[in-house]
This record gives sequence, structure tokens and C-alpha cells, in this order.
Amino acid sequence: MQLTAAHWVYLAGVVVIIATMIARKNIVVPAVVATLATALVFSHSVIRGLSAVFNASLVAATNLFNIFLIIALVTAMLHSLQAIGADRKMVVPFRGVMRNGHLAFWTLVVVTYFISLFFWPTPAVPLIGAVLIPVAIRAGLRPMAVGLVVAIAGQGMALSSDYVIRVAPGLSAKAAGADANVVADRAMVLSLVVGGVALAVAYLMEFRTMRQPDPALLVEWESTADGSGERARDLAVTERERELVGAGERPAGGGDVPSLRGGPPTTGHGVALREEYDEELRDGPEESAGSYRGNPLVPTFFAIFVPVAYLALIVYMVVAKFSDSVPDLRGGDAAALVGGIAALIVFLAALAGDGKSFLESSAEHVVNGLVFAFKAMGVVLPIAGFFFIGNGDFSGQILGTADPAKGPAFLYDLVTAAQSHIPHSGFIAAFGILLIGMIAGLEGSGFSGLPLTGSLAGSLGPAAGISAGTLAAVGQMGNIWSGGGTLVAWSSLIAVAGFARVPVIALARRCFIPVVSGLVVGTIFAVVFFP
Repeated sequence: MQLTAAHWVYLAGVVVIIATMIARKNIVVPAVVATLATALVFSHSVIRGLSAVFNASLVAATNLFNIFLIIALVTAMLHSLQAIGADRKMVVPFRGVMRNGHLAFWTLVVVTYFISLFFWPTPAVPLIGAVLIPVAIRAGLRPMAVGLVVAIAGQGMALSSDYVIRVAPGLSAKAAGADANVVADRAMVLSLVVGGVALAVAYLMEFRTMRQPDPALLVEWESTADGSGERARDLAVTERERELVGAGERPAGGGDVPSLRGGPPTTGHGVALREEYDEELRDGPEESAGSYRGNPLVPTFFAIFVPVAYLALIVYMVVAKFSDSVPDLRGGDAAALVGGIAALIVFLAALAGDGKSFLESSAEHVVNGLVFAFKAMGVVLPIAGFFFIGNGDFSGQILGTADPAKGPAFLYDLVTAAQSHIPHSGFIAAFGILLIGMIAGLEGSGFSGLPLTGSLAGSLGPAAGISAGTLAAVGQMGNIWSGGGTLVAWSSLIAVAGFARVPVIALARRCFIPVVSGLVVGTIFAVVFFP
């Protein structure tokens, strides 16, 4: 393989992006500059170079719009459920189960995991924080243990598979040139392995610290007002305010870091939200379920109907996977079904809650969902656009070659040229992808590194003799467990620490041993069972 100057420029761009991630800086500008530089050197034309900057994001948006749409519809569904108080109704039954610290630990695991699996951790954290965390504290679980459980089960285990909404597997598979269903299935298994190990280690770490149930524990926790805990909670309030008003944070890492560091709101809507939180913690969901004053059976119905509808979908997917009795779901069919169910629930919930004005409220929920989706995932487009240049299936459209279907495959060519120097070992390739994924997560976003790990998986897989889908799933584990909100203190872990009222740096340190142990075991499992 004869490498050209454009190949070396592209490689330099990848190195700069990784270095920027390590420095915990936003990588949009380096990605755009690297796209421009690569296109200029390849085409020797300023016009083509400038066009490539636009085309890269356009091609990425075209291929990833289905992901944006599913985010929008699921977010719209959540808003419609919040409007009638059904979201809190879903978790109320679990409060009676948490009778001691051990039951509280595993109840938080189950509830946080399933809510995060269907709605992402962004809405799960405030919901769990308002309803279940005070109960867990009273049952004898330490605040640090609460934060550890919520982070591992939600930001880690549920988000790293993203099996229901399938944004992460879609990004990984698209960049790796692999089957999205294969990546999703393997990521699901790996997330359970990593999460199971992490939770087991965390439980052993917290076993001796669990206390006897006592209402005084809740009083002590609620009186926590040290500087670090109060600061974390303030930032969590800011986080939820942005979510509710549709300002949109990234789904895995919650918003841009500077905006989270800007401090809590001191006037207006921010104060109102903080008062709402205080009311929720004092009174519980029944007394502060929102402004809905209609038939009390309505939120109860939707609190039952929504989980049952999605559980039925999961059962169908499992049956279709292992049996010929029903048609298997192909390509984006699963995501399309999730979106279709979400859209119908939006309309039904709006009709039940708003009556004659449901046409307007339904449209408002959908618009808010679209705004959230683009503000949450828009940062991925220029990043994905740069890595799409390394894929021959997309680079021709971006660079404007004579045959758009056959463009240069810069990343694949670089790996092929270096193939003789790459050890043909699945273990080395898998742990290399895992490490790169964890480094990519250092900038605090759970998804922005997936185009990088996916592209490397597609290129390294054949040389290492391991499936590209497996490597993409491993990279997805490293990226999301690191940046999604378990190891990085400037990610959405801030919100978890805020509701648990513990210092976010201390929580990130507490997560390190369980999470890294799980990732090591999960990567070994992937190489052994998914070659």
C-alpha cells in the first residue's frame, strides 16, 4: 500500500484528536480542522477543502439521522409522561422493598438499570434522586454507596449497551462497517459482564459499611451542607434545569463541561427548580408529582402500560433471535419499533392529560424532543464526519471524488501499511481498542469517541483475526464506561454526586476499582467468546 501525504495528514488529525481528548478539551474544532487539512492535501483545491468541511457533517447527519429521530421521540415520550406524573408512579412500588441496606443496594441497581435502559440515565438520575435515594439512605445505605450504585447501573451498565434505543451500537457499527444487530447484541452481553463484575466488587466494598435502618440517617443526610456536597448538588440542579427546559446535554456525558462549571442559578427558574427539589425530597412523589390534577388512574395506567409495552418488544426481539416462529428484526427495525411505540405513547399521554388541547401539546413535546436531540448529539456530527473520511464507503461523498461510492480509505490503508508491525493477537487488539475508548471518554462525553473506536475496530479486526463487531463493542464499553458518567468527574457523574450529596471527585475514585475490574474481565470475555 502506497501511502500519500493525505494519509499522513489524516493520521496526524487522529493523533491530535486523541491528544485533545486526553487534555479534556472539546474535539469539534480539531475534527473540523483535520477534515479541512486532509481534504486540501488530497484534492489540492481550496474549494474542495472547504466543501469537505460541510460535506463531512452532511454525510454524517444523513447516515445518523435515524439516531437523532429516535432520541427525539423517546425524549418527547418522557416529557409527556412527566406532564401527567406517570414517570414517578413507575418507581413508587419499589420504595416498600428497600427495608435494609442490602435490599436497598440491589433495588437501586434494578430500578436504575431498567429506567436508564429505556429512557437513558439523564432522566433516571433526577427520578431516582427524588424518589428512591432518600429511602435508600434511611434503609442504611451510605450516600457514597448510593452514588456508586446509580453510576454503575445507569451511566455504566445500561448506557454502555444502549440496547433499546440503540444510539451507541448504531454509531459503533456504522463506523466499523459491521452489522448493527451484531454490535448491539455483543455490547449487551459485555455490558452485563462488565456491570456484573463492577457491582459485585462494589457490593463487597460496601458490605461492611451498611448500617441498621434508622430515620436519623435520613435526617443526617438531609442536613449535609459541606462545601463539596452543596456544590455538587447545585450543579445537579443546573443539570436538571437544562434537561427540563430542553437546553439539552449530551446523553452520556450531560452537556458541555464549561456550562456545568458555571455555577448554579441564583435567580428565576433555577431557584424555582431548587425549591421543587426540596419539596420532592420532603414530600415524595405522591405530593409533588407535578401540575396534573386529572383522573388519578391516568398516570397509573401509563406507569404500567409503558414498561409492559417495551418489555413486550424486548421479549419479541429475544424470541425472534432464537426462534423462527416470528420474523427477525433486521437493520434498524428495532429502533424503528421503539420510535413508533414512543410516538404513539406521546399522543395517548397528551390526549389523556390535556384533552382537547392534546394536538398542540403533542406537537410541543415532539418539537422539544427534536431540539434536545440536536443539542445532545449535534456535537457528534463534525467528529463523525472526520472519521467517515477514513472509511471508503463515505469518503468519496465528502471529498467529491469522481465515483462517490469508491473513495480513499485512509484509516484502513494506514492499518494495512502497518500490518506487519501489528501483533496478530486478538487480546492486544481488544485491549488496545479498550484503552483508546477509555481515553476518548476522558473529555466527558459518552458517545463522541464511538466513531474513532468503531473505525479502528473495522480496520484492526482483519489484521488481528477478530470480529470487527466484537472490537467495536469493546471500544463502546471503554468509551461509555469512562466518559458516560463513572470514571470522569466532569461528566454526568456530577448529577449523581449531587443527588447523593457526596463530592464528585471522591465518587469517581470510588468507582475506579469496580469499573476497571469489570472492563478487564469483559474484554477477556469478548476475545474468548466472541472471536
